Amino acid sequence: MHRSLTSRSALALLFALAFAGGAAAQQAPAASAPAAPCGGDLSAFLQGIKADAVAAGASAAAADEALAGAEIDPKVLSRDRAQGVFKQTFLEFSQRTVSQARLDIGRQKMKQHADVFARAEQEFGVPPGVITAFWAMETDFGAVQGDFNTRNALVTLSHDCRRPELFRPQLIALIEMVEHGDLDPATNTGAWAGEIGQVQMLPRDIIAYGMDGDGDGHIHVKQSGPDAVLTAAKFIQHLGFERGQPWLQEVTVPDNLPWEKSGLGGTMKAGEWFALGVKPRDGNTAFGELEGDLVLPQGRMGPAFIAYPNFKIYLEWNKSFIYTTSAAYFATRLSGAPTYLKGAPEQGLANDQMKTLQTKLQSLGHDVGEIDGILGSGTRIAIQKEQQRLGIPADGWATPALLNAL
Repeated sequence: MHRSLTSRSALALLFALAFAGGAAAQQAPAASAPAAPCGGDLSAFLQGIKADAVAAGASAAAADEALAGAEIDPKVLSRDRAQGVFKQTFLEFSQRTVSQARLDIGRQKMKQHADVFARAEQEFGVPPGVITAFWAMETDFGAVQGDFNTRNALVTLSHDCRRPELFRPQLIALIEMVEHGDLDPATNTGAWAGEIGQVQMLPRDIIAYGMDGDGDGHIHVKQSGPDAVLTAAKFIQHLGFERGQPWLQEVTVPDNLPWEKSGLGGTMKAGEWFALGVKPRDGNTAFGELEGDLVLPQGRMGPAFIAYPNFKIYLEWNKSFIYTTSAAYFATRLSGAPTYLKGAPEQGLANDQMKTLQTKLQSLGHDVGEIDGILGSGTRIAIQKEQQRLGIPADGWATPALLNAL
């Protein structure tokens, strides 16, 4: 889903909140919503929701069914304000999430639903490994989908005056799902921010990109693996995934490179990196004409990858660099790549040290965003600039040596 503001699984959501400052993502194409009324008497608020739903084409009966018994969930508000984040390195997070057990289950799922995955690749150009990695990362293949009542979660977040314009359209879309017979508002559960199903989608995206993969005439992304797989494939295609192109390729790097050109958003082609001595571990240089960013999650001494244009869909899915790189790596493993070379990364910074570094960078005029102890994109860019100024290899990795030098 469009990761502009939230993520679908609880784990991914915590990452997305840290990098995007809020919740409610995955917006289907639509004009920007006007400021939505919020707060006040709940009954009056729900009447306003019903009126909007009917104006959007839903029946009054569907709106009544969807909203009957709706209530504010204090736990949702608590989660929304928690703003929790995981502060782990790429090695820590990827080794925990891309486990052998998950790889084994993922391969079993790809075999079990081989026909569905073949259809997904034929119709949408998305390889099985890409879909399966998201399926694993989001809900452990449907095992952990969240236990919040979806209707109440969206009512709570729409009624709350923090971001009603983001959640109100999702509540209207949920009413449409009820009308289609695709959701039981009294019993459907999911993530606290309203995401539903095995790949964690919000209602508007389920309506826009939902696919009936098992042929029962309904789109049940919560109960049906085939529905979830095809729906994810259609959405990933919508995000811009290009058929037949890679997304992430592990490489080895020489001792000397223009490190300042590494990182996401670079201007070099993969072939230019290859010409400088960067070597794909799989030996495949066939995509040298594509744009290729040299990605060094823990600096030049750690794992190294070329991120191709298809990697951008991961950043649409979730804004966290660690989450997206791990998900993309997971997909390469499911597609036959070996375990990455860990290397020997330089020691990183503890949380308080990172905050100190961010404060120093900010005082030097760099925009690092919130002083939160997270090595996000703004902080990495600032680090590279200071590393280059100091004559240190500008690989964007925060180390005690850099902190001391500043």
